[in-house]
Amino acid sequence: MAVHGIHHVTAVSAQIEKNLEFYTSVLGLRLVKKSVNQDDVSAYHLFYADKSGSPGTDMTFFDWPTIGQERPGIGSVGLTTFRIPGASLDAWEERLREAGSGPVRDLDPADRQRITFSDPEGQRIALVDDDGLPNQVEPWPNVVPVEQAIRGIFGVNLDSSNPDATRRVLTELLGFQDVDGVRFTVQSENSFGEVVVREPEGRGFARLGAGGVHHVAFRVNDDQALLEYQDRIEAMGLRSSGYIDRFYFHSLYFREPGGILFELATDGPGFASDESEETLGEKLALPPFLEGRRKEIEANLKPLPRSNSSS
Repeated sequence: MAVHGIHHVTAVSAQIEKNLEFYTSVLGLRLVKKSVNQDDVSAYHLFYADKSGSPGTDMTFFDWPTIGQERPGIGSVGLTTFRIPGASLDAWEERLREAGSGPVRDLDPADRQRITFSDPEGQRIALVDDDGLPNQVEPWPNVVPVEQAIRGIFGVNLDSSNPDATRRVLTELLGFQDVDGVRFTVQSENSFGEVVVREPEGRGFARLGAGGVHHVAFRVNDDQALLEYQDRIEAMGLRSSGYIDRFYFHSLYFREPGGILFELATDGPGFASDESEETLGEKLALPPFLEGRRKEIEANLKPLPRSNSSS
């Protein structure tokens, strides 16, 4: 039993307008869902993804304007990596330089060509040549040419406080293959995901804030798989949130022994459950269990500018 790669990465922003501008106008992702944090409806929850919001393509952000800056360190996600065609690396390096994002060209742990950079709040991101690894996405063509566009999330780097235990969770629970003790991969006919487990030296524990990652979610097929994973998580002596209906997908959460919050999320029902694909992200979307509070919720949210990723 194995997950199918990364479902999404959820991070934190204190400047949601700049965040919206960067992820749509610079990275060329589509705003596929403008919603609220279901556990804190005073905050936006924005989802950036491919054309249809396919599982495995979205990076999401909580809008917490009063939070401080993230302090990087142990027990956190140190890097989120998106996948791009290798032939587009030069164009991306120039695009990011013009945006003032400080791109650095180097090799990842598997000697793949990549570009590392930061968003305006210091969120650490990379673009990597995915070298034709399995994928099934529809790149958003309205900002970046489709032959260069981001094609989903490739993987994450984990700065674990207990690397051996994190490795056991990845291999024994989630079904990742241990490549070399640092890189862990999972692959199917149409998906691929990689997790790099790092052992930070001389660093304190992370403090969540703007520019940091709140959690990383892994893909599972359906509710049956989710409930089977719940039993397996708890059999390992880890506590889980239990089943949670997020409407657009179903989830459960647990904190792995290295200090990082993991989520398991189903591939469906999907972001088109309450909007057509053509109009994704254009209006505030609320799941049915929050719809009765729409007036109250909208009154407490600041208006956002229209996204450049609108159709």
